[in-house]
Amino acid sequence: MNAAAQATIPRPSARPAHVLALLGGNAALALGPWSVRLADCGPVAAGFWRLFLALPLLAILALANRQRLTGFPRAAWAAMAGAGIFFGLDLAAWHIGIGMTRLGNVTLFGNAGSLILVAWGLIVLRRLPRRNEALAFAAAIGGSAILLGRSLQVGTDTLHGDLFCLLAGFFYTFYILLLQNARATLGNWSLLFWSSAAGAPILLAIALALGETIVPTNWWPLIALSLLSQVIGQGLLVYSLRHFSPLIIGLALLTQPAIAVLAGWFAFGETLGWLDAIGMVMVAGALVIAQARGPRAA
Repeated sequence: MNAAAQATIPRPSARPAHVLALLGGNAALALGPWSVRLADCGPVAAGFWRLFLALPLLAILALANRQRLTGFPRAAWAAMAGAGIFFGLDLAAWHIGIGMTRLGNVTLFGNAGSLILVAWGLIVLRRLPRRNEALAFAAAIGGSAILLGRSLQVGTDTLHGDLFCLLAGFFYTFYILLLQNARATLGNWSLLFWSSAAGAPILLAIALALGETIVPTNWWPLIALSLLSQVIGQGLLVYSLRHFSPLIIGLALLTQPAIAVLAGWFAFGETLGWLDAIGMVMVAGALVIAQARGPRAA
């Protein structure tokens, strides 16, 4: 999962370095599922190592940016604890889904939190969706129906994988909502550090309960996963997102499924038919609209 689900205040000061950082962050996050498949431990255990191995670097980055790691109010600690639980559940569901469906579907359905956040905002405001919002929901439902139907034609395992990725997007929504108030007292890196620290034990407990192999024999896929997804990907997005409008962020999000499709074809021989392409375009378009209409936060 990733920071692109959060809309930000647009700024006109974007430079080529910011564009490269935005695209590079999305590319790094898109390659994360590849590392999960290559790991020789269980998928949920891979999520544990993704968070655990990143903790020292995240702490260093927080301190280097003068972001404190202690002394928060009780409400912030409670929010981070609850967010860590949902973050762990998010990664557990997402990593299970990665091994069961196509990588393109993984990135699309894993970002479903963008649409769920819009729906939650409408519930809070107690109003009906506007035209663009209704169009986004219709496109998401139609595209998802196509992709789920195509997955079912391949086999029930791929359908289950899609559903696990959708479940991950659901958990990620609550992760974001719980941390909204905590952002007032925490910097980006300290927030990422504590959410990772709280989520790691959840993932380890789930992996043990599922009887997964915890300790791998080949550490390189997990090191790559931790660096790409939790440090480089998130770090580049933290650096770049405040310089772009939500619409540009949504468009940049589309690089993730494109890169994932190429990775799936190159590494695992996954191919797409024309119906798959139509479904992906519909869901991707819905995500762009959701980003443009989503809540803005500093």
